[in-house]
Amino acid sequence: MSGLLIDNISMRFDLPNGGSVQALKNVTLDIKSGELLSVLGPSGCGKTTLLNIVAGFLAPTEGQVVVNDHAVEGPGPERGMVFQQGALFEWMTVRENVSFGPDMKKMPRQDSMKIVDRLLEVVGLQDFKDKAVYELSGGMQQRVGIARALANYPRVLLMDEPFGALDAQTRLMMQESLLSIWSEFGITVLFVTHDVDEAIFLADRILIMSASPGSVIADLKVGLERPRLPEMATAPEAVELKKKCLASIRAQSLKAFEEVRR
Repeated sequence: MSGLLIDNISMRFDLPNGGSVQALKNVTLDIKSGELLSVLGPSGCGKTTLLNIVAGFLAPTEGQVVVNDHAVEGPGPERGMVFQQGALFEWMTVRENVSFGPDMKKMPRQDSMKIVDRLLEVVGLQDFKDKAVYELSGGMQQRVGIARALANYPRVLLMDEPFGALDAQTRLMMQESLLSIWSEFGITVLFVTHDVDEAIFLADRILIMSASPGSVIADLKVGLERPRLPEMATAPEAVELKKKCLASIRAQSLKAFEEVRR
């Protein structure tokens, strides 16, 4: 059963001078329900553009996105988004941020608070629920962002380099927390990252995109057992997979550099 189908997506942006930029070209991807897929690729390959199309923030020039047999025509509660910087309401409390989605759906307050308190327990922030977001560390803010995205019980969770700004230790803790949450909720996750180690540690499969215009050049299965442990990073299979990913990304980055020089 498909959790998310990206069907022959292309995206072209028109420029004020009459020209255009092709960001994505013929991207097709079938993600099974409950699967966690990481997306890697050189800078400017359209990873974030792809996420924005799946989220419904952008309409593709060609193709369509289907979530559980329904075509995406705009943003919807069945898709949750976690951004690199959290995109939280910093003047609100943690609890108010997480309850934002249920409140917009006019959910009875008693019901929404049960959901919010449960999610804050899941992400380990129940003792910080009355704190303003600006009082929290970066890692805590990202946990708030994940809880807020989960508050609508989405079928698909979209994550755009959510741990990229964190220090190494906090990043590892967040990766482990994400895997725990993913395992508990059983949702489909599309995770964009620049970090090859992170992609291998998290994913069932790794998608590698070409230099602009972005297209799929590799779809690699991660055969590491679950639950994942940090020491698995040095397993022979992980090392070999990392070499493949780095070689593909380097080749695409060089290609992009050569095209810029022409």
